[in-house]
Amino acid sequence: MSASPGLSKALSQRQLRMIAIGGVIGAGLFVGSGVVMGDTGPASFITYALSGVLIIMVMRMLAEMAVANPSTGSFADYSRDALGHWAGFSVGWLYWYFWVIVVGFEAIAGAKIVQYWIDIPLWLCALIFMVLMTATNLFSVKSYGEFEFWFAGIKVAAIVVFIGIGACFVLGLWPSKSADFSNLWSQGGFMPLGVGAITVGIVTVIFSMVGPEIATIAAAESSDPEKAVSRAANSVIWRILIFYVLSVFLLVTIVPWNNEDLAASPFVAAFNEMGIPYADDIMNAVVLTAVLSCLNSGMYTASRMLFVLAARNEAPERLMRLTPRGVPAYAILFSSIVGFLCVIAAAFSEKTIFAFLLNSSGAIILFVYILIAISQIVLRYRNRDGELRMKMWLFPALSILTTLAMLAILVQMAFDAELRWQLVLSLLSWGVVLGLFFLNQRFNKRHKIDADAAEAKARALIATPSTSEPLN
Repeated sequence: MSASPGLSKALSQRQLRMIAIGGVIGAGLFVGSGVVMGDTGPASFITYALSGVLIIMVMRMLAEMAVANPSTGSFADYSRDALGHWAGFSVGWLYWYFWVIVVGFEAIAGAKIVQYWIDIPLWLCALIFMVLMTATNLFSVKSYGEFEFWFAGIKVAAIVVFIGIGACFVLGLWPSKSADFSNLWSQGGFMPLGVGAITVGIVTVIFSMVGPEIATIAAAESSDPEKAVSRAANSVIWRILIFYVLSVFLLVTIVPWNNEDLAASPFVAAFNEMGIPYADDIMNAVVLTAVLSCLNSGMYTASRMLFVLAARNEAPERLMRLTPRGVPAYAILFSSIVGFLCVIAAAFSEKTIFAFLLNSSGAIILFVYILIAISQIVLRYRNRDGELRMKMWLFPALSILTTLAMLAILVQMAFDAELRWQLVLSLLSWGVVLGLFFLNQRFNKRHKIDADAAEAKARALIATPSTSEPLN
C-alpha cells in the first residue's frame, strides 16, 4: 500500500441521487407502518409527518456541516471537531454498531421472505445474502452504487405505482368505486386511541426513517460532494412527504385502521382491498428488494465508518487498508463477519442473544442524531464569521428545538414499559464505547501516537483519490 492512498471517487451523480432517494425508504415502511396504524389510528400519517420533520431538521444540520467540509466519516468528524475526541469516537463506533446489527437483521428478514416461495434453511439463505452483498461492496464502490441505483429504483417505482392507483381508488376514479374517505373517521373517529398515541408512535416511526444521512457519507466518494450533499438535503423534504406521509394517508383511507391484515403487510391489505391480483407475491418481491438495498447500504456505511475510525487510530490500523480499486476491504470483511455472527444469533438464539443485540442498539441512532445536532450548534457559533453555502433554517431556534424534541423521545422511551429496556441497553452500549475510548487513549499515549498527526493522516486518506497498491 502506498503512502498516500485514498478512497475511490467513483460514485456518479446519477447513483448518488438514487442513493439519496432510496435511503429514506426501508422495509419498515412496507411492513412496520401497519403496526403504527394499528397503534395510532387514522391519524397515523400525522405521526409520520412529525417524525419526518425531525429527520429533515437533522439532515439540514448535517448538510450544513457536510457542504462546508465533505467527509466520509462526517458524523464522527463533526462531533470530534465540535465536542472533542470522545464524541467522534462515540459517534463512529455507535453508528458502526447500529448498522452491523441492521445488516444481520435485514439478512434474516430477507431469508424469511424467500421462505415464502422456497423451503430453504433460514441461516443458509441469510448467509447467501451476506456473501452476495459483501462481494458487491468488495468489488468496487461503483458496484455498490449501481446495485443501490437499481434496487432503490424498484422501491421508488413500487411506492409511486401504489400512490397512483391508491389515489384513483379513494378519489372515485376506480371502476365501480366512488370517492370515499370514510375510513378516516368511521372506525371510532380520527384519533380513536387519543392524541397521546400520535406522539408515542414517533418513537417507532423515526427508526424506520433512518438512512437519508448515508448520502452525505457516499458523497465523499464522488467527484462533486458539495453538489451531492446539497441535492440530498433539499430533496429529503419531498421524499418524506411523498413516500411516507402520502402513502400512509392513502393506506389508512383505503383500509380500516383496525383491520387485522395491516399488521402483516399494509400494502398487501390495500392491494387486496382494491382487488389487485397476486398482491402477496408482488409486495414480497418489493420488500425483498428493500431489505437487500438496506443490507447493501448497511454494509457500505459500517465499513466506511470503520475505515475512518482506523485512520484516526481509534480502530486497528489494518482496517484502513485499501484494494487497488480504493475499497477498504478489511473494514468490509470485519463488518461482514460481525453481521454474520448476528445472523447466527438470530437463527439459533432469536429470543435471547439476538433480542439482546437488537435492544442494545434500539436508541443508538437517536444518540447519534443528538450529537449531530449539538455539533452543528457548536460549530455554527464557533465559525460565526465563516461563509456557509448551506445553512440551517432559523438558527439557533430550530436546531435547539430539534435537539430537545429528540431528548423528549428518549424520555418517552424511559416511561414506556416496552421501550425502556431498549433505552437502558443502548445507554449501556454507549457506556461500553466510552470505556473503549479511554482504553484507546491510554494505548495511543503509551505508544506515543499523536492525535493531531492521526487526524491529518485521516483527512488525507479521505480526500485523496485512490492510488493504493494491492493488499498484502
